[in-house]
Amino acid sequence: MREPGVQRQVIQTKASPWGLKSSNMKYAELYEYGKKTLEDAGIQEASIDARLLLEFATGADRTLLYAHPETEVEEQKRADFESFLAKRAGRMPLQHITRRQSFMGLTFLVNENVLIPRQDTEILVEEVMREPFDGCRILDICSGSGCILLSLLRYSNDTTGVGLDISEKAVEIAKENAKLLEFEEDRVSFLKSDLLEKAEGIFDIVVANPPYIKTDVIETLMPEVRDHEPILALDGGEDGLLFYKKIIKDLPPYVRKGTRIYFEIGYDQGQEVKALMEEAGISCVEIIKDYAGLDRVVFGEY
Repeated sequence: MREPGVQRQVIQTKASPWGLKSSNMKYAELYEYGKKTLEDAGIQEASIDARLLLEFATGADRTLLYAHPETEVEEQKRADFESFLAKRAGRMPLQHITRRQSFMGLTFLVNENVLIPRQDTEILVEEVMREPFDGCRILDICSGSGCILLSLLRYSNDTTGVGLDISEKAVEIAKENAKLLEFEEDRVSFLKSDLLEKAEGIFDIVVANPPYIKTDVIETLMPEVRDHEPILALDGGEDGLLFYKKIIKDLPPYVRKGTRIYFEIGYDQGQEVKALMEEAGISCVEIIKDYAGLDRVVFGEY
């Protein structure tokens, strides 16, 4: 049985028609090498990931790569590219290599301590933004990288927010993202908190993207998710509803009449979460589908 490192080297050698030891490697050659390496490793979006990793390794943008494919790449940048390819071929998420992810037109720092922001979650942010919310106080539960709360604050006026997460390391990343986006300390704060443990005061809007994957489903997830993203942010208990139940039960002291509640959910949880909210006295509950036509957000009003 081959060791993982040996197997990965075989993949790289098979994929390379030139060999990276060449002193005259060009953008176009490196791109083709990277694409083939990732295809052989079974990466579905090999061509996109190879281009993005090449951009990251060389500091060149897409325009330069396409306009000047014959440009030679210096040895250190070639070595960096090869290192990044090896990690991606080993199923490390692209975003954990680049430490960046775009969300709602903004760039966020990410690492293995937070969920990678996904396009599906943009549906939640867009739903909040459908109603006027300037001047609101927002609570973000299970805030992770802070992408939901910080996006809402960036695209509104006079709003303030509090993000809560049980992971100290996730809170550190959220704080870094707040600094990166140049938010004043009096506008947003992130706290280590077991759900609503550290919440204070009344909020006009509550958003949450809690763990919602059933425990016995975790092992079936893609390696990029199962092996690299924090289990604390994935495991929603036996039925996937554990954290919805806890949040809905503990919310009343922190809301007022008219407070709007928004949950991201799994594709098959819409009716169950809607029922939980209605049983708790939350009214006007609706289920919103994502661009694939799957249930993605449930929202209602106290």
